[in-house]
Amino acid sequence: MQFHSFDAGYVDDLCAGDRRTQEHFAGYFTQLIQLKLGSRLHSPQAIEDVRQETFVRVFSVLRKDGLRQPERLGAFVNSICNHVLLEYLRTSSRGESLDEEVRPELPAVGADALDMVAARQIKDKVREILLDLAPRDRLLLKAVFLDERDRDEVSREFGVDREYLRVLLHRAKREFKTAYSKSIGGRAPLGASA
Repeated sequence: MQFHSFDAGYVDDLCAGDRRTQEHFAGYFTQLIQLKLGSRLHSPQAIEDVRQETFVRVFSVLRKDGLRQPERLGAFVNSICNHVLLEYLRTSSRGESLDEEVRPELPAVGADALDMVAARQIKDKVREILLDLAPRDRLLLKAVFLDERDRDEVSREFGVDREYLRVLLHRAKREFKTAYSKSIGGRAPLGASA
C-alpha cells in the first residue's frame, strides 16, 4: 500500500465535495481502517459500522471546524477511528452477559496502519525541519540523537570540549523546537523540556 501525503488543497477539495478527492479518501482510508480493525473486530458488519461512523464524524468535523494542520489528516482520521472503536467495544460489551462464555474482544497491541501513517508523517516533518536548520545544528542533532554516537567522539569531531558541546546541543535543540512549534501551529512537541 502506498502512503499518501495530504495538504490544505486536498482537505479543501474533500470538504467542497470534489468527487475524485472523496473517492480517493474513501478508498485510501477504507483500506487502512480495514487493516486496523481486522485484528480487533471479527464481524465484517462491525468493521463496516465503525468505518462508516468514522467517516461521518471526520466529515462532520472537517465541514464544521476545518483542520488546522491538513498534513495531519491521516493522524486525525486515526484518532477519530480509535474513539469510534472504543465506543463500539464499550457498547457491545454492555449487551453481553457475564455468564456467557463469550469473552470481550481485546484491542490488538502494537502499531496499526493508521498509527504507522501518523508516525511516518511526524518523521517526514522532523526530517524537513532538520534540513532547514543551520548545517552545524543539523549535523550535531543527527550525530547525538539520531545516530546516538558517543558524546566524547562528537566533541572531538566538532573540535570542542564536552561542556561546550552541551551548550551547542542546547542551542540546536532550541532552534529545532522553535521550528517544529511553528510548523505545527505553535504547540510545543511532546516531551519538549530542554
